[in-house]
Amino acid sequence: MSLQYRAHDLIWLRHPDALQGALPEWVSSQWRTSLPLVVRRDWDEKGRVPVGIRGLRRELRAAAWIDPAAIQRHLAPEALSERDVLLQSPFVSQPPVQAAVQLAQQSWPWRWGITGSVGYALATEVPVLHGDSDLDLLIRSPAPFAEEEFDRWQQFCQRLTCRVDTQVETPVGAFALAEWLRDGRVMLKTNEGPRLTSYPWEGAA
Repeated sequence: MSLQYRAHDLIWLRHPDALQGALPEWVSSQWRTSLPLVVRRDWDEKGRVPVGIRGLRRELRAAAWIDPAAIQRHLAPEALSERDVLLQSPFVSQPPVQAAVQLAQQSWPWRWGITGSVGYALATEVPVLHGDSDLDLLIRSPAPFAEEEFDRWQQFCQRLTCRVDTQVETPVGAFALAEWLRDGRVMLKTNEGPRLTSYPWEGAA
């Protein structure tokens, strides 16, 4: 994966022919270049970017590859967690967005962003979220933070009006915060596949 793009980033293409890979039939009728692709976790020796394509239904997902030169625009999840972006969204009355607003009003020692259906809706104004949608979040953690800070975040999220799932992104991969706080070890998702570890920052530069 190009170092410029990270898992969960949203990217827009210049032309639909830039998609590479064996694609299901629904892609041609349900996806267009005005809609973003989601960078997924994978690796390619040619330097192509691994992406996921969303269909109109939850079960419609497809994987593809693109050359970085075909990318027209790029948006990181952190840009979607800014308070002004949340308050100006047409979905601001929905519980997951209200929950994100409450998080944005607090002071945290890290950068964080919104992924999943809520992030996609905020970026596109396509109504793929509803009142019962989960709020999927990521925390950027280039180095370990104090466990007390992670615990403070988790306790705050548990008091919100929707279910919150937080992934912590290290330079090596990503892990579920709830699993880390509960077990002290996690299944770390990396570009080369998952691995069990008790120190998710191991190997980071």
